[in-house]
Amino acid sequence: MRALGELTLHRPESLAEAVALADAGAARLLAGGTDLVPNLRRGLEQPAALVDLSAVRELRGIEQAADGSLAIGAGITLATLAADPLVARILPALAEAARAVAANTHRAVATVGGNLCQDTRCVFYNQSEWWRSTNGYCLKRNGTRCHVAPQGERCHAAFCSDLAPVLLVAGAEVLLQGAAGTRTLPLAQLYRDDGAAHLTLQPGEVLVRVHVPPRPAGERIGFAKTRVRGGVDFPLAAAAVALRLQGGRIASLRVALSGTNSQPLPIEGTAAFEGNAVDDDSAKKLRQLVQKQVQPMRSTVTPPQYRREAAGVLAARLLRELAG
Repeated sequence: MRALGELTLHRPESLAEAVALADAGAARLLAGGTDLVPNLRRGLEQPAALVDLSAVRELRGIEQAADGSLAIGAGITLATLAADPLVARILPALAEAARAVAANTHRAVATVGGNLCQDTRCVFYNQSEWWRSTNGYCLKRNGTRCHVAPQGERCHAAFCSDLAPVLLVAGAEVLLQGAAGTRTLPLAQLYRDDGAAHLTLQPGEVLVRVHVPPRPAGERIGFAKTRVRGGVDFPLAAAAVALRLQGGRIASLRVALSGTNSQPLPIEGTAAFEGNAVDDDSAKKLRQLVQKQVQPMRSTVTPPQYRREAAGVLAARLLRELAG
């Protein structure tokens, strides 16, 4: 890594000021910096200015509304999220996912918004300038060829947020604010399946808050991930499962993944499990359903087939654990 180049650092204290600065020109938003700063030092980005969001009051706070919904400020650190008693009571899987991110020192500064808006990753992209130049760069930056899928027309870098799968199965929405005003999106619509442009944020738009609707009575959510080491590493595959049983049978089932595709992936077709018992057959069918839909590529040093198998196993294991 190299030293940071010369740039301008802005420290707004209000959301309106932050949006104005972000909309003004070639500036990048800076929260905890655990994803952005290493990319800057590798030469992956070269913004003229950074807009430090750490002092913006509107991005803070974790609150429960009268209807039981949960509002989480995008500027909340992962350490705070993991230790918050309200989150532990309402959505413990989210606290578990926050604790699974990187290491203690990362979680002390990394934020909810940063985790949800982090860059995609690839073994051909997250390298030094000289390494990438020797390989002719890549489709994600400065190149014309995806080394992972040379015959393809898009980037297959993987999105590796641990929070996203839990929030997806919880039905979360995100509040965004930009120069044109505010808008609210289902979390899934924040992403697109393109590793080089995986976020649907408009230029200068800021993620302000995550809204989690009230949990249906009896619903349980679980999270699990696999990685090379037991700490620090990004997920090779991460899964979240939301399960509600009625009379010992599946009343609702939702599954979402991260670490395998260029966007967090809600699994389709889980409604077909409704009315079934949680047994060896349903666990096997869920594993097969997940493995058919995930699309891990050679974006890590771990073989894609291993990540595909792991994703299915994680989902099936969570299904059994949530059913007790």
